[in-house]
Amino acid sequence: MWPDDLQNHTFLHTVYCQDGSPSVGLSEAYDEDQLFFFDFSQNTRVPRLPEFADWAQEQGDAPAILFDKEFCEWMIQQIGPKLDGKIPVSRGFPIAEVFTLKPLEFGKPNTLVCFVSNLFPPMLTVNWQHHSIPVEGFGPTFVSAVDGLSFQAFSYLNFTPEPSDIFSC
Repeated sequence: MWPDDLQNHTFLHTVYCQDGSPSVGLSEAYDEDQLFFFDFSQNTRVPRLPEFADWAQEQGDAPAILFDKEFCEWMIQQIGPKLDGKIPVSRGFPIAEVFTLKPLEFGKPNTLVCFVSNLFPPMLTVNWQHHSIPVEGFGPTFVSAVDGLSFQAFSYLNFTPEPSDIFSC
């Protein structure tokens, strides 16, 4: 029996390839919330949130993902040169916002989130700074597709806030 108020949901399995780094990318999102990205160097899904770790182990579609990667590489080699100069290099400027995962309490562990929107093409390197000094030890950057052939990215940094802290990404 179907409920009377069926809701529409969207699962996005986005594969992108480009003449840059990363050359091939894959992200999976549900209702515009990224679940995973695929790390082609490790041939594994990487969950955006720890709650998705069990699902990330699923390998049933590995042959299809390998096909997508090979098809992307073929397109870059065969079709890419014919489209040179015909596809925009970028669309505007990326916008970075920094916020905390939990409400800010000085002296209590928290996580900073760097959210980058208006991203096209999906090439970026996120670096964190604390008082203008580079910070090491932050997690991977998660890139996902959004409507309109645009991308967004998230980077996370665990920290314990102090009143004088200044962070940037």
